[in-house]
Amino acid sequence: DFLEDIGGYLSSKNLQFEEAIYQQQELFQRYKFIERRLTQNKAALKNKIPEIKNTLQVVEMLISKQGSDDKMKTHYELSHNLYANATISSPQTVCLWLGANVMLEYPLDEARLLLQKNLQTAQSSMQTVDEQLGYVRDQATTTEVNMARIYNYDVRKRRQA
Repeated sequence: DFLEDIGGYLSSKNLQFEEAIYQQQELFQRYKFIERRLTQNKAALKNKIPEIKNTLQVVEMLISKQGSDDKMKTHYELSHNLYANATISSPQTVCLWLGANVMLEYPLDEARLLLQKNLQTAQSSMQTVDEQLGYVRDQATTTEVNMARIYNYDVRKRRQA
C-alpha cells in the first residue's frame, strides 16, 4: 500500500527510520522473488502452449485419416533426441507424453479432448500469470516509492533538528 503520511505511519507502527526501511526492503525483495517465479512460469507456459497446439493439430490430422485406406509415413520423436520412422494405416489410437517420462495411449477422440482441455488450461494459466505479474510489479514499484519517501522524510527530519 502507498504510504501517504510517513510520519503517521512511523508513529502508528512505533517504528524508527531504520526499521521502516528494513521492512520495506524485505517486502520489496519478496515481491521481486515472486516476480521472478511468475516470469519463469510464464516462460514455461509460452513454450508449452505451442507444443500443445502442434500436438492437437497432429491428432486432428490423424482423426481426419481415420477410416481411410491411405498409408501415411511419418518421422516422430520416440524419446528426447531419438526419432523413428513409421507407416501409419487406419489410426485408432495415439500415444501422448504426459511428462515425467510417462507416455499413455489414448483413443484419438479422447486424446483430442485431453489436448483441448490442456490447451484451455494453459491459456487461462497464462492470463492469470500475466495479471499476477502486473499486480506484483505495481506492488514492487509502490514499495520502492515508499522506501524513497521514508528516506526523504528522515532526511527532512534530520535537517530540521
